[in-house]
Amino acid sequence: MYMEKIRKYPDKTQKLIILSVSVFFFLLAILVISGTCKNRHLRNAEILVSDKEKAADSLEVKNNTYTDLSIPTQITKVDDVYFIVDCYHNQIIYNDNLTDPLNEWKVMTDEMIMGHTLAGDGQVYLVDDTENERILVFEKAGKSEPKFVLTKQFTGITGRPHFVEYHEETKTFYVWCSISGQMYLIKNDGENVYISDIKEIPELDGIYVRSFTIIGNDIYFVSGNGSILRADLDSFRITDRYPVPPEIAGMVQLTKIDDMYYITVSTDASWDQDYATIIRCDSLEKLSDHEYEDIYDNFIGGGTPYYITYFDNAYYMAEHRIPGHSIWRFTVTDGKISPETVY
Repeated sequence: MYMEKIRKYPDKTQKLIILSVSVFFFLLAILVISGTCKNRHLRNAEILVSDKEKAADSLEVKNNTYTDLSIPTQITKVDDVYFIVDCYHNQIIYNDNLTDPLNEWKVMTDEMIMGHTLAGDGQVYLVDDTENERILVFEKAGKSEPKFVLTKQFTGITGRPHFVEYHEETKTFYVWCSISGQMYLIKNDGENVYISDIKEIPELDGIYVRSFTIIGNDIYFVSGNGSILRADLDSFRITDRYPVPPEIAGMVQLTKIDDMYYITVSTDASWDQDYATIIRCDSLEKLSDHEYEDIYDNFIGGGTPYYITYFDNAYYMAEHRIPGHSIWRFTVTDGKISPETVY
């Protein structure tokens, strides 16, 4: 009887079979794609230490052997510890105050090549190991003194990871790759640190962009392609473009202070460091018409200002190319800048 029905309605039966097979392969494809995405996010994760306290017991903390900094890119503070990314010395140093000489600071890591930034959530500390194309994960351990144990690494992060920031509102570390247009979103659930997503800005692929800035629900990418880009933080969809003149195209970072945008500049569009400066403006739309104020004279000028951070009720800026003026502290009151040298 069943075979007779098939013979009687061959077209209908064949369509049902084809539909069933199509649905099967569709569902299989979803599973494969899901697994591929998951593996893509996890495949480069390598656990180096499973027992951080045991590792801390055997970890010998090194003293910083340098009396100066070589191309510092960032100073920051997490909890009660200060960190300086000493880029060309290929190390990050730390201390509990900003008055001790640099050679009394401790070395967090010197197993990196030209890393640029560090960010922490109080439990884990992420570092971009730029030239090794890695993201390093440290955890603080040790009973008698704080020690930073390298517990995990993400390898194969192509595109020169260059800037990492922890965003408290989303509980997410954002790691920007400076020449691939990719952003790695990294989560810490208390037990595991993992890549939760990879966002992309296709038009920045192959363009050198040194950092981003999160303001509210927006994320800004400093110019590398001739414009500052503004995108939605959730979708990474570009919402605005702000063209900039060639002489300030090699931007480092954008920082909002009060009602003004402060922008550090490393080079012009032709990579000439003689154009390094700091500018500010009240509207990004005005940059294309050269309507901005150059404020580098407040910091002597002549070097290369880099990343600006905020802690201890003041702003801090790393600067290089000028011996003796590597780390600045400054405040801004009613538009007046009050700077002082820290290191």
